[in-house]
Amino acid sequence: MIRGYTMSVFKVRASHPAMRQNYVRACLLGLAIAVSMGSAMASPAAGDKAAVVSTVQVSKVDFKRGTDGAGRLVLQFDGQGAVPDLKNNGNQVIVDVGNASLPANLQRPLNVVDFATPVQRVDAHALGRGTQFVLETKGEFESLAYQTGNEYVVEIAPRSAKAATGAAQARPASSTAAAGAKTYGGRPVTFNFQDVPVRTVLQLIAEESNLNIVASDTVQGNVTLRLVNVPWDQALEIVLRAKGLDKRRDGAVIWVAPQSELAKYEQDKEDARIAIENREDTITDYVQINYHSASAIYKALTEAKGIGGAGGGGGGGAGGTAQNDSGFLSPRGRLVADERTNTLMISDIPKKVAQMRELINVIDKPVDQVLIEGRVVVATDTFARDLGARFGLQGRRLGNNTGAISGTLAGNQSIINDAEVTIPGGLNVDLAAGTYTDATPGSLAYTLLGANFAIDLELSAMQEEGRGEVLSNPRLITSNQREAFIRQGQEIGYVTITGGTGGAAATPNVQFKEALLELKVTPTITDDGRVFLNLNVKKDEVQEYITLAGYGSVPILAKREINTAVLVDDGQTVVIGGVYEFTDRESVAKVPFLGDIPFLGNLFKQRGRQKNKAELLIFVTPKVMAVPKR
Repeated sequence: MIRGYTMSVFKVRASHPAMRQNYVRACLLGLAIAVSMGSAMASPAAGDKAAVVSTVQVSKVDFKRGTDGAGRLVLQFDGQGAVPDLKNNGNQVIVDVGNASLPANLQRPLNVVDFATPVQRVDAHALGRGTQFVLETKGEFESLAYQTGNEYVVEIAPRSAKAATGAAQARPASSTAAAGAKTYGGRPVTFNFQDVPVRTVLQLIAEESNLNIVASDTVQGNVTLRLVNVPWDQALEIVLRAKGLDKRRDGAVIWVAPQSELAKYEQDKEDARIAIENREDTITDYVQINYHSASAIYKALTEAKGIGGAGGGGGGGAGGTAQNDSGFLSPRGRLVADERTNTLMISDIPKKVAQMRELINVIDKPVDQVLIEGRVVVATDTFARDLGARFGLQGRRLGNNTGAISGTLAGNQSIINDAEVTIPGGLNVDLAAGTYTDATPGSLAYTLLGANFAIDLELSAMQEEGRGEVLSNPRLITSNQREAFIRQGQEIGYVTITGGTGGAAATPNVQFKEALLELKVTPTITDDGRVFLNLNVKKDEVQEYITLAGYGSVPILAKREINTAVLVDDGQTVVIGGVYEFTDRESVAKVPFLGDIPFLGNLFKQRGRQKNKAELLIFVTPKVMAVPKR
């Protein structure tokens, strides 16, 4: 007697193997004799030509697919007493019900190919005064059947692999796991019973499994089943499922009872435990938080299911509903966080206080730190070259018709009006070097003077090359999963004008623009020792200023920024981004026609070429600084 429940013990100790086999054989022999006698009594006398009268009728034929890919034929009768007989014939499974008739509306074939089971077709037809069901199958299969009340179930399960002789006919763990089915590994058993008590079947399974099975007095009823080479644990599951039973296992003892009875027992046990806890005195304990924030731990424990406790993390206490729903405290428990001393105060029964202290010790641990080193490299390579020439020709002819030649009309007028025989200087072509270069070009000049003419020639050339590299190396240390940033730079001021319309005076305003080198990162250390980085790197600098008359100058900023997430090994350096720019310009300025003359045309043209290369590379190196475990 266990709390009002009466149970029967089928097997208390394991029997000797020989005695157990003799006992099983005797039980099976007795059952066979009983079945034979019952059949003889129910059958007509020898020589009697009267037919067997049908006592029940098939009321429903249904086919279903099980979770493990098995096909289930479910037959329902309008009463009890049906005696089905199942047999295998090649790829057919035949079910004969000699004392059950089949209505005309159910005498039709069923095409069940779409159910994706070994059963392809079910033929239902009358056979004499009885009924026969023929299940056409495909592939290897296993068949079993059981009967409960007025329902008879035939299950055809696929066989994924051929088992060795004497082994249980269970599918491999890999295939059954993929199909979502439960695997069985018990010793194979064979049962073929007609309307036998459930308690007798449980006793036979106890003998085969070498386990102690305790059945409640409420386990009643009979069952008809035919199982061939089925693991005993699967046979037990089928019997329990057929009769609405369930089991609880404790070591080598299995308790079998109706599902509602087990549920009530467990509910009563839980109610008793809660009643004992409610009568238990509460205690108060203080937990010092060393590596975390007491308010943060308080918030995590009281908002474990998103309900939230009163007081947030500001030193308040919360008990009752929120913490009871979180499952960490009992209904009478309270948790208070003190920010000043970084301490948690727990008031509850000793069992819950010990659990809370253990949980807090798991949370309140030092975390590893990460050193993040970044490098921003900006490399430039510039090349510029200018070739140019300046050429001038001036002259005059005096007489009845005065003629003059120079680079401009003003120069011609000066020559004509000049009474002296002096030719002023002047240029017809001015294409000196200086398009892409800023320095003063080198030049070579030649002048030829005469009484009435002057020739000036100047050749100029300039070439500039430049290489530069800017290296920025920000570093910072932060805790695991804690965001950190470091920045360096300046704020550049510039003037903006507002107003100044409709006669109103313009108002100058000074505003500032940031030009920063910034590294912002959130590291996460993975279980395999690598580091996942959420990065934002920024590198700004002033490129040039635009001068506005009367308003000062406005800066133009060159912005470089990357925002990314990357997984890096500890101590590994990776390039997280890069930009390569290449510019190639070439220009020619010349005097039409004259600049196209071979060789001599170089005096009437200017040539320039410019090449610029710029490359931006961003490197990052994380290093884990592990905290020694205490």
